[in-house]
Amino acid sequence: MGDYLSINWRSRGYLPHFDSDVAQQHIVISLADAVGDDLGPNNSRQRIWAFDQALDRGEGTCLLADPACAAAVQEALLYHDAERYRLLAWCVMPNHVHVVVDAVCDVGDTVRRWKTWSARAINCAANKTGRVWRREYFDRFARDEHHLRTMIHYVENNPVAAGLVAAPEEWQWSSAGCGGLAGQEPGGPSLGLP
Repeated sequence: MGDYLSINWRSRGYLPHFDSDVAQQHIVISLADAVGDDLGPNNSRQRIWAFDQALDRGEGTCLLADPACAAAVQEALLYHDAERYRLLAWCVMPNHVHVVVDAVCDVGDTVRRWKTWSARAINCAANKTGRVWRREYFDRFARDEHHLRTMIHYVENNPVAAGLVAAPEEWQWSSAGCGGLAGQEPGGPSLGLP
């Protein structure tokens, strides 16, 4: 999958984040009101599970259910694709966003740009002001090609698992809906990655 010599772990005291321009990563960002502050036990694995469950319940204002807001996020993701990074999969859900990306040398800065650019358009479309995105984001790097395929499959099938559509390609705000890697099971043909 790659040479992990350029690994950089960092943290602002919340979640640890991984930066490497030779890794593929699954990033999850969520709206500020998508998840309450009380996620139960302080065990990090249990908190991540509780966070995922809260996102899947579709809590909060779900601003991204508005097509104008979802389009703003998708546009922000696509803006520097093939220039600063390579998008492998994405999905804009009603209250959160999944992205699988390759070759990002500064994940934190990239996520900040996505949030900043899309927040302006979301606030305008929703006729509101104030914070749009939750401060922290989750990221996980792919350990190998099978893990990468599993992440892509999970991201593109997220709207199906949430009961929003019957098939991944029916969800307009995703790589599957844009002719991406929809329906490819983990272990399919090689993605041609290093």
